Amino acid sequence: MLISPKRLIKKMFNLVGYNIVRTPKNPTFSLLGIRGLPIRTILDVGSNKGQFARHISSLFPEAQIYCFEPLPGPYKELKKWAEKQRSQKIKTFNIALGDREGTSEILTHIQHTPSSSFLRTTSVCENLYPFTKEKLTTPVNLTTLDKWTKNLPRPLLPEILIKLDVQGYEERIIRGGQKTFIDAKACILEVCLDHLYEDQSTFKDISLLLYDLGYHYAGNLDQSYADNGHVIFIDAIFVRAEN
Repeated sequence: MLISPKRLIKKMFNLVGYNIVRTPKNPTFSLLGIRGLPIRTILDVGSNKGQFARHISSLFPEAQIYCFEPLPGPYKELKKWAEKQRSQKIKTFNIALGDREGTSEILTHIQHTPSSSFLRTTSVCENLYPFTKEKLTTPVNLTTLDKWTKNLPRPLLPEILIKLDVQGYEERIIRGGQKTFIDAKACILEVCLDHLYEDQSTFKDISLLLYDLGYHYAGNLDQSYADNGHVIFIDAIFVRAEN
């Protein structure tokens, strides 16, 4: 029986103690399968200067992207970038999302604004990331995702992808946006596994809440490690089951 060239090469490597294994496609490119969905709306909550929006707009160039960033400094840079985009498909909002409407104070990390949060950092966080120690309070406007969605002149186009990068505040945003999450198809959330913020949402809190809204956990897009090898936080993907 003839042996195919691929099998022959694999057998030759096996003889000298090596094995050839097919690796999956780059998860950053495929987004663990989300790249194959017909995403037409992306909600980028916790946009900072637009780091995620820049990447996701290259993967879904036809999607409308709504960016939410409450801090004035990063928002200024976010808006400047968005206004330069020829497609006009990126809209920015200088507002925070949560489980209520009104005003609140966010703790701005002066040396590293992406880690800023409504929640106070713990000693664990400050030992791992000393740049989070220097803070100032910034007053911001607050609303819920469902209230914002309700006030739009027209409904969001399906399918919807929601991204949350809000430093332990995930559960509050989900509770304030349950209808919008039900209408969405998938979400990407940065979730702390170490106790980095006081009263932070846990993976269990988030997964149980999303499970009740029809989602299932689909894996980690990425994760960050401490020097001893344990995982500090993950970028988790949840996908809503087909109706």
